[in-house]
Amino acid sequence: MATATTTTDHEQIRRWAEERGGRPAHVKDTADGGDAGIVRIDFREPDEGLEEISWDEWFQTFDKSKLAFLHDDDPDSRFNKLVAR
Repeated sequence: MATATTTTDHEQIRRWAEERGGRPAHVKDTADGGDAGIVRIDFREPDEGLEEISWDEWFQTFDKSKLAFLHDDDPDSRFNKLVAR
């Protein structure tokens, strides 16, 4: 049975995503000026609504929105969800 872990540690989140082929992204239609809008981890699956952004921009929005990263530690799992802290 898989267990989910929650973290706000930037390096842990980045490492988890990159080990699974993920990259920082945002939902294009939610961006407003200097704000990235809704952020996601993109695994390069067909989704024209997502656009890659820098990790710095992703984490700036992550922190500003007071989010936490819920994820499965299983190396074969890509389950993740952004939740309120």
